[in-house]
Amino acid sequence: MGASGAEVRGRTLTGRSLHPGSGTGALLPLGAALSFWGGVDQEGTVVDHHHPQHGSSVTGRVVAMRSGRGSSSSAAVLAELIRSGRAPAALLLVEPDSILVVGALVAAEMYGTSMPVVEVTPDQLSGLPGGGLAHVAAGEAAGPATVTVEEP
Repeated sequence: MGASGAEVRGRTLTGRSLHPGSGTGALLPLGAALSFWGGVDQEGTVVDHHHPQHGSSVTGRVVAMRSGRGSSSSAAVLAELIRSGRAPAALLLVEPDSILVVGALVAAEMYGTSMPVVEVTPDQLSGLPGGGLAHVAAGEAAGPATVTVEEP
């Protein structure tokens, strides 16, 4: 039983850590790749007018998407979101994205704040429910990571 008295169903996914850390937040599956440079504002809101989740906030959420969508400046934007406390709680990606990993690495080195980035399979990504609570624990890079999703 959950805190509200409702039964909580859940599942645990095993992925590969691209950047270590732990994070918990509401799951936000994205319907398209997202560029943090020009696609997300300083408050953590998706501002790309062509993105299916335009207007959604990534702040404190476990963002699940197939891949990032360029610009190398996305690393700086993500690092700044992490510094300001407006970043996602974690990123789940099917296609490893070195730009997003660099943003997480920079924030960990410069600000001492670590946001996990985890590689999952396409099947795992497609089965994720929006709004469920996700707990992400990622060990050292290339090591194991777990994503536990609670579905009310």
